[in-house]
Amino acid sequence: MASSPSRRRPALILFVVIAAAGCLALGWWQWTRFEAVGGTGQNLGYAFQWPLFAAFVVYAYRRFVQLEDRDPSEDAASASEVREIPADVLPTRTRSGDQKLDADNPDDEAHQAYNNYLAQLRAGEADRSST
Repeated sequence: MASSPSRRRPALILFVVIAAAGCLALGWWQWTRFEAVGGTGQNLGYAFQWPLFAAFVVYAYRRFVQLEDRDPSEDAASASEVREIPADVLPTRTRSGDQKLDADNPDDEAHQAYNNYLAQLRAGEADRSST
């Protein structure tokens, strides 16, 4: 049996309050370290970063509640919609065995020349290892 959203929210609200307060406290601590003799720019950066973490915790909770309160029929309606990726968005894929050298494309010639160079190096390695 799933618990109702209203039964889960007090614990979640308590977690959000504690997490946000903890982030703000850490931001204040970093600010006091920055103001102290020997404070660095790193302390200043963290002093501004921790309140952003607190804001994110509150935002995440708010978004969670919005998604939890959404009508399930809206989800079913959006799931029934057909979604397609336009054909020209993704590049065409070819298997390496099916790929043929295109003489008009200089990239393919350069690629083939590089493969030939690697084959020559491998042949040279095989000759050295056999002797």
